[in-house]
Amino acid sequence: MGTSFEYGKTLAGEGSILLILGLVPYVGWVLGIIGVILLLRGVKELANYYQDSEIYQNSLTGVKFYIIALVAAAVAIAGIVIGVGSATSFKYTHFTLNVGFGIGLAIFFGGLIIAFLFNVLAATHLRQTFNTLAQKSGEHSFSTAAALLWWGSILTILFGLGLLLIFIAWIFAVVGFFSMKPQQQQQQQNASQSYSYIQPPAQPTATQQAARYCSNCGAPVAPDATYCPHCGKKLTA
Repeated sequence: MGTSFEYGKTLAGEGSILLILGLVPYVGWVLGIIGVILLLRGVKELANYYQDSEIYQNSLTGVKFYIIALVAAAVAIAGIVIGVGSATSFKYTHFTLNVGFGIGLAIFFGGLIIAFLFNVLAATHLRQTFNTLAQKSGEHSFSTAAALLWWGSILTILFGLGLLLIFIAWIFAVVGFFSMKPQQQQQQQNASQSYSYIQPPAQPTATQQAARYCSNCGAPVAPDATYCPHCGKKLTA
């Protein structure tokens, strides 16, 4: 189980790094594909280690929804390009609103809506994966990644802000994967953190142990007193 855990966390961490590097021009898409494969493989190992298949299933569903979102976005871009092309003259000097442009515009907005919805669905499933990993491993970086990823998907309508949150989310995911500890070590750490020293009850002082009372009025008097300070009667030994 230890080998499976170390292997899984390493694959998932490296896959997350490659996903971040997917923003690199020209070769980024290749790095992104490799990152997805490594991430899924690593998460599957972690799901086996924690004996929770939902960890892998949620991540796999999230990746599938991301693919649908990317395809929808590509269709949207293609639609608007074709629409603009049909409304533009051969020398690109005259623009005319026509049926082709209307269809292209409809495809563009429809594709964007579908891409947005599946992007949110994908982030929702990955958020469940990260929250479960946070609960199992005790790594709060996963909880932060889950929240940022979900809000980033919602704010993709603002484009720049949403992408920034998603980028930061995957950085927290990388930190979480490489900071994970095996269950036994995590349990020992939690036990040491929750242990608190219980101070033993205070022992009575010598004065409290030797307390005296006046035989005449019953008032407490000092151990070395000769007369009662309340009634004035001489105290007996």
